[in-house]
Amino acid sequence: MTEQTSESEKHPPEAGTTGGGREPLTIFMHWCKGCGICIDLCPHQVFTADRDGKPLITSPEKCTQCAICWLHCPDLAIISNEK
Repeated sequence: MTEQTSESEKHPPEAGTTGGGREPLTIFMHWCKGCGICIDLCPHQVFTADRDGKPLITSPEKCTQCAICWLHCPDLAIISNEK
């Protein structure tokens, strides 16, 4: 008898994402220093700051892939999952 593993167990969501389906962005929280630039510059309020000031993707449906967050991230901690 074989055990079945759910998709979420095989590929857990990256820290900083909501985990509800495919996220538009990946945030590497271990690289992020919590400067808040991505949160401040996002024209669609995709992010909310956690208690350390690091971005959490709380409105992924609002992301238009404008590239402002990942182009301005000084830590290169954000990448697009679409482009």
